[in-house]
Formats: sequence, structure tokens, C-alpha cells
Amino acid sequence: MEIKKPMKEISDSILQTDSLCFGIYKGPEFDKEHGDIGHQYSNVMSKVVGNQLKKLYSEGKFSKVDFDNIVMTTRGMNDGDNYVVYELSIPLIRVQNKCDATTAFDHCGGWGHAPDIEKRKAGFEERGKLVMVGDDLYISDLKKTKEGLQEYWLQWKHIDYQNECANN
Repeated sequence: MEIKKPMKEISDSILQTDSLCFGIYKGPEFDKEHGDIGHQYSNVMSKVVGNQLKKLYSEGKFSKVDFDNIVMTTRGMNDGDNYVVYELSIPLIRVQNKCDATTAFDHCGGWGHAPDIEKRKAGFEERGKLVMVGDDLYISDLKKTKEGLQEYWLQWKHIDYQNECANN
């Protein structure tokens, strides 16, 4: 996913292991030209996690995101100086069966407002099997930071990787 503005303050060392994807964004929350720059880090990390799930799947290390243990912090958000430190820790857990794994990951969030998860779900339903196999769209509980970031995290079986798992 492309970001509207180079985020030169993003940590160059996003950590990716077989059991964790972790990253930090340090920079402006928002500007008039590029919008919610801080929240765009969720896009960056969604792509990182999705790529890591695909890599692990290709290596026979069948995994999925552990929704219950995702940790988000947004220090400095809404404090008036337009600078935020957004840390995101997304744990991965191993599963036995390749059809219990997921190979795609995204988010539906709001930076200071509630995310429109129903609109996002409707978009997946419209695209059907072009986006996911069968009806398997897994959605986390709503995650919130004390400063006001709200995110639903989504994972599913990517058709290009798990076509043989349709409706499993």
C-alpha cells in the first residue's frame, strides 16, 4: 500500500519474526495536505503482517494473527503538538492445519472516531472470492488506545495462497 507522503520518521527496523510483527511510527498525527499521517501507519503494518503471513505459509509454518494480544499505543496523540509515537505489536500464532492459517491482513480504524466496520464488511462481500476464500473473514474485537485510536483488525484466507481451503 502506498502512503501519501514519505514517512521518513518511521523506524527502519520493523521487527518481523515467526511469532511477531512490531513497528513504531514517530511523527505528525495529521496535516492538511496528507490527512491522518499517523493513522496511515496501520496501513504500513497491515501490509507487513500480510506479507509475513504469506511468507510463513509458503514455508509450511501455518500461522494466523493472535487478535487477543495485539497491543497498540499512541503516546502524544491529541496532546496539541501534532506529534505522535504509534507503537504496534501484532503477535502471530502457529496452527496445525494449513486451512486454519490466514494469509491476508488489514485494518478498519478511526483516528479519534469510530471505524465503519459494517461498510468494510460490505466491501468484502461485494468482492467475494476475488478477495477471500468462502465466507471466512475474521474480525477482532474493537481495540482502542486511551488517546483515541480505534481499530478492528481483519484476517482471512487469501485466494492466491489458500484456494484449496475454500469454505474450511
